Amino acid sequence: MNYSQILEVASCTDPGMVRSHNEDSIASDPANGLVVLADGMGGYNAGEVASGMATTVITTEIQQLLTKVQPFQIDEETKVPVAGRMIRDQVLKANTSIYQAAQSQPQYAGMGTTLVVCLFYDNKMTVGHLGDSRLYMLREGKFSQVTRDHSLLQEQIDSGIITAEQAKHAQHKNLVTKALGIDPAVEPEIKEYSTKPGDVYLLCSDGLCDMVDDEDMGMTLQALGGNLKLAAQQLVQMANDNGGKDNVSVILVRVLREYPAPRGVMGKVFAWLK
Repeated sequence: MNYSQILEVASCTDPGMVRSHNEDSIASDPANGLVVLADGMGGYNAGEVASGMATTVITTEIQQLLTKVQPFQIDEETKVPVAGRMIRDQVLKANTSIYQAAQSQPQYAGMGTTLVVCLFYDNKMTVGHLGDSRLYMLREGKFSQVTRDHSLLQEQIDSGIITAEQAKHAQHKNLVTKALGIDPAVEPEIKEYSTKPGDVYLLCSDGLCDMVDDEDMGMTLQALGGNLKLAAQQLVQMANDNGGKDNVSVILVRVLREYPAPRGVMGKVFAWLK
């Protein structure tokens, strides 16, 4: 199924006001219902190498898989849609590639990246994430965070050491407890969600959510949601206006209508055409 008439996608990425280069990487493939955002870390240009490898490997590999199998098809072993395994396997492949590059080339030692990847299918989306890059949702006027950070700060909030309000002003905001490419093995958090026509999804690096609070992000999306490209640009501008201490990247996805998976006779025809 071609999702380019079902999903509207807009994106924007910027080095920010402090950093000399951009270590974020974004990729979108609306036709396949796929968007990927990564925020690299590491000295010199190693962070952008890690994030670039992540988006390239995951996008390319999932695109190839989608020529052979559809994400809504049921996995015989797990009895759930194959989308989750599809994302997990490619994230693990990207992790191995980044880790091996970091081990074999001294200039890339210690590089890694956060990650958010969304795959849309059958009125659903499967989300995989690592680290503190985030996914938000605007649905029927309500703006909410979908993913939960893998970070030291989030662990402190969860354990009651600090409050969410105190966390806004805490130091060491960027200490993540999970990232891609740092260790030889990693387990991404993968979840499936139902989508609705009119939903707007926001993927962002922490360069946005550290500089702009959730309420302002939500208000901006509601005000400018009719023009996703403008909304993406405005969110990035707001981060820069507030100091732009980090690279900032945004991907926006609007669900235009329902997109149930083809089933029965039409499903077989669709599979044959693929």
